[in-house]
Amino acid sequence: MGKPLSKQEMHNLAMNHVGKDLEQRGFEFIAVNSKMKRHPQFVCIDRNAQYYFVIVKVVMLPENPNNYDVLWMESFKKHAREKNAKVLYAGVGLGNPNGEDLPIYLNEEYLMEYNGIQVVETNLN
Repeated sequence: MGKPLSKQEMHNLAMNHVGKDLEQRGFEFIAVNSKMKRHPQFVCIDRNAQYYFVIVKVVMLPENPNNYDVLWMESFKKHAREKNAKVLYAGVGLGNPNGEDLPIYLNEEYLMEYNGIQVVETNLN
């Protein structure tokens, strides 16, 4: 058995996966912040010069990576509106294929649940 990944290493693994997805979608990176609990993780622009704040959240499976803190997200959406940016959310679930109670080990196989990037509406309700 190898070394179990720390929470920061799991976060970095998720960010690498999401970053590749953003790149394939044609986004250009303006800023990247890989520290946990610092948001957004990516500031990007698209071909039309629209800014996007991308939030990456990693969880251990079987927890659902698509769920986020709705109350916290409201304050973040306010920040995005003030900066004329759109908000994207990317939830990533990681797990050990040998059992959900086991950690993920460095340089070993792992499970990943990633349903792509979700657009979070920033309009006022």
